[in-house]
Amino acid sequence: MEKVSNEALSIIKKMQQNEITESVIYQKIAIFAKGEANKKTLMRLASEERAHCDIWEKYTGIKMKPNKLKVFKYTMIARFLGFTFAVKLMERGEEMAQAEYKLIETQVPESIHIKEQEEEHENALLAMLDEEKLHYVGSMVLGLSDALVELAGSLAGFTFALQNTKLVALSGLIVGISATFSMASSEFLSAKSEGRTDAFKSCLYTGVAYLFTVAALILPYLLIYQPFVALAVMIGIIILIIAGFTYYTSVAQDQKFGSRFLEMAIISIGVALISFAVGILAKKLLGVDV
Repeated sequence: MEKVSNEALSIIKKMQQNEITESVIYQKIAIFAKGEANKKTLMRLASEERAHCDIWEKYTGIKMKPNKLKVFKYTMIARFLGFTFAVKLMERGEEMAQAEYKLIETQVPESIHIKEQEEEHENALLAMLDEEKLHYVGSMVLGLSDALVELAGSLAGFTFALQNTKLVALSGLIVGISATFSMASSEFLSAKSEGRTDAFKSCLYTGVAYLFTVAALILPYLLIYQPFVALAVMIGIIILIIAGFTYYTSVAQDQKFGSRFLEMAIISIGVALISFAVGILAKKLLGVDV
């Protein structure tokens, strides 16, 4: 085996540990991933990562152990957020290190083949993953966006009109729960009219996303006494929810983050501000003082 420079050897060691770690992660995720096709795809990815590790081992002469913290991290992410999101997030992090291959291409001929396989074959395999919950992203977006727009606007209007956090929370809870059932049933009827057999699952994803948003937006009014402070915290929660969900879908579905985040944020916060202004006008015109 041709001797490589210390700089190249340092990079190879890093890559070797990364490959063995990812191989173990794929194996662990394959154990609980649903669907035989998904399990086979994940095991193929694990096998390829192990093969890459063996190539690097010829140069380092060291048997690397997987990074236990990284294995635990991505296994937990896969359990709670889905295996598609976990493996694509992991591969996205690996892409950041692709430039390092250029430093060792002249000294390690096999690195060219590994790079090609990482970029082409693994991407093709990742595209084969088929996770049920990703089929219902549209339903979740419907529930999430509708709740953000409708409830944020209602709570902002109630905040100025009532100026009492308990009354705002009560009003928001009544509106939110009613709207949850309305939105879920509408999604069910819409799916049924299209002849879909998954109408119940579709309405369930919509309803759960809506209800989660209702709970998150009302929470500040239950914990904070000052109504306008609660409103500011609610707007912060809106931004966090939009950022978190947009990031999840951008990774899992290979979509752009920035444009989708801005679109949802502008619409939700814009409606909240308009509703806040309506609350001010309504209170002045009607002369109501709660």
